Amino acid sequence: MYGAEPVSADLIRKQLQCLADDSPIHAIKTGALGNAAVVDVLVDFIREHPGIPVITDPVIKAAGGGDLADDELVSAMKEKLFPVAEMITPNGVELAMLGNSEDADQAADNLLKGGCESVLATGGHGTGIHIINTLYNHAPEPMRWEIERIGGEYHGTGCTLAAAISAGRASGLSPRAAISQAQNYVHRAILHALEVGKGQPVPDRGILWER
Repeated sequence: MYGAEPVSADLIRKQLQCLADDSPIHAIKTGALGNAAVVDVLVDFIREHPGIPVITDPVIKAAGGGDLADDELVSAMKEKLFPVAEMITPNGVELAMLGNSEDADQAADNLLKGGCESVLATGGHGTGIHIINTLYNHAPEPMRWEIERIGGEYHGTGCTLAAAISAGRASGLSPRAAISQAQNYVHRAILHALEVGKGQPVPDRGILWER
């Protein structure tokens, strides 16, 4: 990461209103938010438009290690955004930081007790021949998916997964069906990853969407 600046919260408020006035919104996906003021704008919008599924990718660090969220933003996400989101999709590092535990089950439980409706712990940053994504909600046991791990490091896989889940929810799929479809889409996008400059390969988000 060579530099990042948050977009004005007031500008985002105007953009959201412009979008809502122009077309129906069937799902919302959030990523790097910049600062706590943006969280306030987003939460206000969500409360003004109830019933829209919100998938939150709680971006804390850039792939290269740079910080993308300060303590104030992290607190705002946990206290205000997570309770109005349908699902949050932290990777292993983010799950430990947000859930205050290195044990994934305990961290997810802490987040659920803090107000999260569901937590999809993504396993792309792990090791092993399979990626294991785990959905925690208030069911007795978590639900797990195993996907073949494709060698190498890729930029934007977590963002792509959360966006694809949102697209599935917008098209009327249940949360679990949306996760399954999104994982298949991301797997194929990685198989067709694009080499961009000297950085990590990027999933090809232009591949056909399978239904």
